Amino acid sequence: MLINKLKNHKLLLASKSPRRQQFLKNLGLEFTTVSIDVEEIYPKYLHGNEITCFLAELKADAYKNTLKSDEILITADTIVRVSGKILGKPKDADDAKKMLQLLSDTQHEVITSVCIKTQRKTKIINDTTSVKFKKLTDEEIDFYIENFKPFDKAGAYGIQEWIGFIGVKKIEGSFYTVVGFPVHKFYKEMMKF
Repeated sequence: MLINKLKNHKLLLASKSPRRQQFLKNLGLEFTTVSIDVEEIYPKYLHGNEITCFLAELKADAYKNTLKSDEILITADTIVRVSGKILGKPKDADDAKKMLQLLSDTQHEVITSVCIKTQRKTKIINDTTSVKFKKLTDEEIDFYIENFKPFDKAGAYGIQEWIGFIGVKKIEGSFYTVVGFPVHKFYKEMMKF
């Protein structure tokens, strides 16, 4: 069991995401949430999971000098890729609306990477899931933005929220990757620690 395997370690989750926190709780893991503030800027020559891997490790590196020998730091990053364009978190309601209009009636990829870091090693895992949206009306988009304020979500949407209920036609891959944490891959990797 993962809980027994990690009993001599202290888990640190560097994420403000309540969804990532809930996933770790659901795995039965005890952890401390830590705050890491980094500017999420990546080199423009990176593509797809190279971006999320870079950003997840960038967040972990910001904490590496304070990491103790019994601590395991977990960071993550998620992006949405549609028609070769990368979507992060929207700046405001207008930006969110543009993103959702871009995703409407198209298939896109959600890419999430997780960085697991100790004093001695760093392991990065990533996963990609394909999502197909129906054609969203402006009224549906406006309702969602106004009521759910998806400004902390890549691509301006949470699949586990109203827009996912009414808008997602098809998903290929892990639902949890779209939510922002590929739990199955994280669990497998942590069992090796």
